[in-house]
Amino acid sequence: MDLFIIDAIGPFFRGYEKGRVNWSKIPFVHLAKAGETEWRRIEDDLRRFAGQITEQGYNAVTLDDLAHLAPHPLHEPEIACQIAIFREKFGRFFSILHHEFGLKIFLTTDVLPMTPAVIEGLGNDPRLLGNYYRNLVCKVLDDFKLLEGLILRIGESDGNDVRDPIRTRLHLRNARETNRFLAGLLPEFEKRGKQLILRTWTVGAHKIGDLIWHRDTLAETLRGLEPPNFIVSMKHGESDFFRYLPLNRAFFQVHQRKIIELQARREYEGAGEYPSFIGRDCERFARDLAAAENMAGMSVWCQTGGWHRFRRLAFLEEENRDIWIRLNTAVAIGVFKHGKSAEAAISDLLGRERAPKVLGLLLHADTLIHELFYVEDFARQKLFFRRVRIPPMLHVYWDSLFINHAVKKVLRHFVADPERALRNGEAAAELFPRMIALARETGLPVDDIEHMRDFFSLILLARRYYFLPFDERLSGQITMAKKRYKQRWPNSLRQRYRVKVSFEPFRLKRRTLSWGVKLLIRRKRGYRLLDHLFTLGLLGFVFRVFHPRNSESMPKFLRKSAMGVEALFK
Repeated sequence: MDLFIIDAIGPFFRGYEKGRVNWSKIPFVHLAKAGETEWRRIEDDLRRFAGQITEQGYNAVTLDDLAHLAPHPLHEPEIACQIAIFREKFGRFFSILHHEFGLKIFLTTDVLPMTPAVIEGLGNDPRLLGNYYRNLVCKVLDDFKLLEGLILRIGESDGNDVRDPIRTRLHLRNARETNRFLAGLLPEFEKRGKQLILRTWTVGAHKIGDLIWHRDTLAETLRGLEPPNFIVSMKHGESDFFRYLPLNRAFFQVHQRKIIELQARREYEGAGEYPSFIGRDCERFARDLAAAENMAGMSVWCQTGGWHRFRRLAFLEEENRDIWIRLNTAVAIGVFKHGKSAEAAISDLLGRERAPKVLGLLLHADTLIHELFYVEDFARQKLFFRRVRIPPMLHVYWDSLFINHAVKKVLRHFVADPERALRNGEAAAELFPRMIALARETGLPVDDIEHMRDFFSLILLARRYYFLPFDERLSGQITMAKKRYKQRWPNSLRQRYRVKVSFEPFRLKRRTLSWGVKLLIRRKRGYRLLDHLFTLGLLGFVFRVFHPRNSESMPKFLRKSAMGVEALFK
C-alpha cells in the first residue's frame, strides 16, 4: 500500500451555521458569500489540518469538487463568475497542500454536474452529455497540474436539500453504460499521467444501484479496464459505514488496484461527539486484506458524511474536542500503513502511560456501540430490499432516535430473542461509571462520556419499549428522560440528538407485516424471480405513480435528507 488518503473539507465548514448540516460536500453556496477574512481563515485552517494529518502519516487529501472548478461556455454568467473565484482560491489551496506539505491532491466529482442553462443547451442526449463531462474533466486536469487525479462517484448525486445552482444528477444507469463511460474517460487520465479512482458506493438507484455488492454488476462495470492509473475504491462493507457488516468480498474478486474506505468521524454513531472506536475493525480488515491482491491503500473520511447537527471539525477543535476522531484516524493509519496494533498506534499518539487506560475506555465504548447502540440480533442479519443491503440499524439514524410503535413492530418481527437483547443492553450500560473515571484519569473530555451515558440511557429505555409489553409507566419514563436530556444538553450549548417519540399504535397486523417482509425482503444477495417480476419492476412503477400524491405523509428525514427514499425506486 502506498496511497493513504484523508478528506480535507473541514476548514470550509467554519462559520457555517445552518441547523442541520449536509456533510457530504463543501457548502459552496455558503462559500460563495465568503469575504477575504473568511478565505484567509480557511487557508490558515487548511495549514493546521495538513500539518497534523501529515504528522500522522497521510500522504494524500480529497477536496470537493470538479463541478465548482470547471468552467463551461454554457454556464450562466453568475455561475461562471463564482467558478472563476473558486478556481483562484482553490488553486492557492492546492499549492499550499502540495508544496508546503507534500500532499497528493484528489478532487471529488459526481456524474453528472448540471445547471439550468446546461440542461437547456444539451437536453438529455447521452452523447452530448458524455462529451460535456469529458470536457469538464480535461479542463480541470489541464488547468490544475498539481492534482493527482479525480475520485469519481456515479451512484449518488446531490441531496434533496442542496440549493446550489450547480446540481449533480445520476447519469449512468447500468453496468454496460458505466463501463463504456470509464473506457472513454481513462485515456484522458493516461495521457496526462493522472489517476482515476472509481467509488463503488451507490444508493440503490437504477440497475447500477447494486454495484457495491453484486459481483456480476461489478465485474461487467470493470471488464477490460486495466490501466495502471485506475483504482477501485470500496467501502469496507456492502452498505454504508455501519458495524456488524463483514468485509466486502469484492476486495478478493476485483483484480484491479483498489483502496478500502473507512470512516473516522462516524456519521451514524455520534460523528465525534463521543468515542466510537474503529481500532478493532481496522485490525480485522487489515488482517483479512493481507490475502487480497493489488491493495493500493486506504481512504479515511474524517469529516465527510451524513445529514446531522453534530459540528465537530476534525483536527480543528480547541480543548481536545475532536479527540475521538483523531484517535480513529491515528489507529487507521497506524494499522494499515505501519502494521501496528491499535494499542501501539494509541501509545504513539498519547504516550505509553496514558495509552492503556485510554484503550480501556475506547474498548468499553466499542462494547456499548455493539451491544446497546445496535441491536445485535437484528444487525447480524443479511437483509436486502430491491438493490440495497438494508442497514443493520433502524432505530437511530444520523442525529435522531426513533421511539415509536412502527419501529417496535419491525424489531419484534426480526429479533428472535428479545430477552437477550435486553440483557446485553443492560449489562453494557453498567460500563459508564468506569468510562467516566477513565476519562477523568486520562484528561479526556468527561462531558462527552456523560452525554454518551445520558443518550444511551434513552436508547436503553427505547429498547425496553421495543421488546417489553406496553406499559404506561415506561412511556412516562421515556417522556421524562427525553425532557431531562434536552434540559441537560440543550442545542444552544452543543448540538445533540433529536428524540422522536410517539406511542400511537401502528395499524399493521403482525400477519400482514410478516407477509410484507416475505414479499419485499430477501436474505440472499441474488434476486428471486419474485424480485424480477414485482420488487424491481412493478413496485418501482407503482411508487413513482403514487409517490407525488402521498409524499407529504412521509417523515421529513425520508423526503429531505440525502436523495430521499424515492432513489430506492428508480
